[in-house]
Amino acid sequence: METLEFRITGMTCEHCANTLNSALTRVSGVERAAVSYAEQRARVVAKPDVQVDALIQAVREKGYEAHLETPADKNQTGAGQGLKVVVIGSGSAAFAAALRATEEGAAVTIVEAGIVGGTCVNVGCVPSKIMIRAAQMAHHQAHHPFSGVERHTPSIDRAALVQQQQQRVDELRRDKYEALLDSNPNVNLMRGYARFIDAHTIEVTRPDGSIKPLAADRILIATGRSPTVPDVPGLASTPYWTSTDALVADTLPKHLVVVGASVVALELAQAFLRLGTMVTLIARSKLLSKEDPAIGTALQAALVAEGMQIVTHTQIKNVKHEGGIFQIDIGRRTINADQLLVAVGRTPNTDKLNLEAAGVKVDKAGAIVIDDHMRTSVPHIYAAGDCTNQPQYVYVAAAAGTRAATNMAGGNAVLDLSAMPAVIFTDPQVATVGVTEIEAKAQGIAAESRTLFLENVPRALANFDTTGFIKLVAEKETGRLLGAQIVSGEAGEMIQTAVLAIRNRMTVKELGDQLFPYLTMAEGLKLCAQTFFKDVKQLSCCAG
Repeated sequence: METLEFRITGMTCEHCANTLNSALTRVSGVERAAVSYAEQRARVVAKPDVQVDALIQAVREKGYEAHLETPADKNQTGAGQGLKVVVIGSGSAAFAAALRATEEGAAVTIVEAGIVGGTCVNVGCVPSKIMIRAAQMAHHQAHHPFSGVERHTPSIDRAALVQQQQQRVDELRRDKYEALLDSNPNVNLMRGYARFIDAHTIEVTRPDGSIKPLAADRILIATGRSPTVPDVPGLASTPYWTSTDALVADTLPKHLVVVGASVVALELAQAFLRLGTMVTLIARSKLLSKEDPAIGTALQAALVAEGMQIVTHTQIKNVKHEGGIFQIDIGRRTINADQLLVAVGRTPNTDKLNLEAAGVKVDKAGAIVIDDHMRTSVPHIYAAGDCTNQPQYVYVAAAAGTRAATNMAGGNAVLDLSAMPAVIFTDPQVATVGVTEIEAKAQGIAAESRTLFLENVPRALANFDTTGFIKLVAEKETGRLLGAQIVSGEAGEMIQTAVLAIRNRMTVKELGDQLFPYLTMAEGLKLCAQTFFKDVKQLSCCAG
């Protein structure tokens, strides 16, 4: 027997260590394994002919990275010992990278011109989900389905809601970002705007106007995105809202027009509707046009049922603002409203970085082009998060930042997005993973799908809420699960079951044979999987 030691990256708790311990023990040739979360290490006792690549792959399949330690590794505190790393930006990708880089032995400088913490905690995920939850509570008081409980329309103090929301934002920014800077002596924060001079040097224009050059061995660009403002005649001279403005507005407009038909537009439109605002939504094509067509259709029906006015296949021709009223010309008529929210997407914050001086390539939208190792077109310059051509989710950004830092120090960490979950926090929620049936066929995969409407899910019946469906996509020949699309209350909680099934290459038969707790919404995934090989309407309520 021989003992192999690995440095493990990505573990966040003891459960991670236990998961990896089990995975390594199952590899052929392994006698025993011991994984330490505290040390971020794994020690494997195995036969001499054990395949090291198989051990590393077992770790990667669980979402972590492993690096076989050599005697040279053990003589230094980190593979990146002595590296000078500059990180441009201070959001989730930036902080994940900075913290990992210091673990590798690097000295890190974060350059930030605005508020530390980036989009998610300050003007994105956190405040929007607080607002959405508050709006959901208000809606349920007036519209819940239970006949024996009094319904009433609550009074809304928008200013109080915003105050509570922003207090929580401030707490999380302080605890999850600013406090980490204070406690980590190897990370230095420099205030100012960064601009490339060449491939190894940036200059920082500081708040006092002085310019500070910074040379680096490795550079990470993690500058995020900002709301896109379309070039509509008259719009720029009006007091329109972006999502950033809408989230902190302390009064509720009587009539709000929302321009956009994707995630941010839909989430905020419904939140304002539920807080008592009349909402008209204008979509250039249709709702969630990049998703399975059934998703947009189902969600539009649900929003219209709540009272939202939706105008599809329409573009704004002109905008005026007179006497406190927006006049929005859509061609065939003019819509008057006392507020306008523009939520048509987000633009990468790359135009002021002078990327051409470093040779970093961007796509036609200005997003930095990276590979699955987070490398840009310049080998020692990496990028992560929303400023890149990767999906715009905070968990993708953080994972990319961690892997970028590992690779800066000579690692080989890949970000596999084949089982990436996505959630839209409307009500019903929309959650997806993997491919749609259309996408599978476009990739040359013979696929089939089944759709289970929620009136066939016992928990949905018990909730008196059967709006939505569960759709699973499987490979025809093998039955292997390829994708899941869910429109349902709690879809965001349900989707991870499908993620794990896809990650572990389960078939719909295997998924349908699993034990699911009864009455849960997640049981709907089991029932939908069973529709590939039986009629679930002929089952008793909790039949296996």
